[in-house]
Amino acid sequence: MTLAATVEGVGLVGPGLASWSAARAILAGREPFAHAATVLPVPEALPPTERRRAGKTVRLVLGAGLEAARMAGREAKTLAAIFASDGGENENCHAICEALASDDRLISPTRFHNSVHNAAAGYWSIATGAMAPSDAIAAFDASFAAGLLEALVRLAANPRQPVLLVAYDTPYPEPLNGVRPIADSFAAALVLTADDAPGKLRIEARLGSEASTALDDAGLERVRTGIPAARGLPLLRALALDRASSVALEYLGGQSLHVEVRS
Repeated sequence: MTLAATVEGVGLVGPGLASWSAARAILAGREPFAHAATVLPVPEALPPTERRRAGKTVRLVLGAGLEAARMAGREAKTLAAIFASDGGENENCHAICEALASDDRLISPTRFHNSVHNAAAGYWSIATGAMAPSDAIAAFDASFAAGLLEALVRLAANPRQPVLLVAYDTPYPEPLNGVRPIADSFAAALVLTADDAPGKLRIEARLGSEASTALDDAGLERVRTGIPAARGLPLLRALALDRASSVALEYLGGQSLHVEVRS
């Protein structure tokens, strides 16, 4: 079965990739990639109280998601949303484990509130006023592909409802980082619609067995392999090139998600 969508908007926050508008030329090979630590956007869309509580994941999701919505010319609150992440709130997971391992096992209510895997979805709703359906998905290194597949299925089930996908990850502190290393913070967002809009790229996806597409640039390939959500970079590169191409994204059980990009 093949699932299809039009890509109306893209958002990006990552190491050396400050935004989609800044990164398109880099991903297309027109400008060199220079590695730099990820700069987290300020979550200005949140009210002051929630802004103070917002961790890395919330800042990533809002930065990438809102950029994609702006590019699409859509109100963020109207979009159904899929949030895909390997671990979700990794720093809160560490802090809670640290508290439980101490003599004082009291857990901060704010930490507990922010620890759930769909915390980013809640903050997205607060920031945008969104009341459309949302899901939170985790699939280890396949989280980007699983999120994209879920977004495409959601769109096929309700073609009138545009869908936002945000895939994101942040590093664990030690000692968890030693077991599950994640190189840096990263988020990528896509606004997908069933409309066949002139001038917009379309994607068609199906499950296959092709090897995952690697990136020619060694620095970008280290980002791709070092952060679960960055497994989507080959698709972002294809979108940046703005021409027909195909990529294979890492999925589960030895499979890949084969994505054709059509102009």
